Amino acid sequence: MTDQTYCDRLVQDTPFLTVQGRLSEQQVDRIILQLNRYYPQILTNKEAEKFRNPKVSLRLRLCDLLSHLQRSGERDCQEFYRALYIHAQSLHSCLPSRHVLQNSDCTELDWGSESHELSDRGPMSFLAGLGLAAGLALFLYCCPPDPKVLPGARRILGFSPVIIDRHVSRYLLAFLADDFRAL
Repeated sequence: MTDQTYCDRLVQDTPFLTVQGRLSEQQVDRIILQLNRYYPQILTNKEAEKFRNPKVSLRLRLCDLLSHLQRSGERDCQEFYRALYIHAQSLHSCLPSRHVLQNSDCTELDWGSESHELSDRGPMSFLAGLGLAAGLALFLYCCPPDPKVLPGARRILGFSPVIIDRHVSRYLLAFLADDFRAL
């Protein structure tokens, strides 16, 4: 399973993709147009018209398209998966062949398609930033209301949204605005 080609994946995914209602007419049309119009051109104009013919049922057109791509070769199947990822990303992530790849030791076929990482710095960086924000919030909450010291600290912390991510800065500014009204 580790050296599974795109053609093999398409054979495995065809029953999943051809289920009624899985792909909409618009998604199939966009995929066909991408395979027809963008470089490298996979479908000729005549083939694209055939696969977009509204007189034929969507399921039949999709079955014909997938079998045509399987016969065309590895590059064409790979371009289909690229178009599917662009136009139906949620469906692409549910493909049976992707589950096989994710459960195997070798995942180089779809290494670049994962986009749900928080940061490339890792979890320790996230925890350090979260700890800093929590520490600053605790400092502001527990600090005694000394009129000489506290306004200076609040002015310094007022510039911190430039450094801190915009999501955290919204809450920090709201906290500071509430405290200014209290003074």
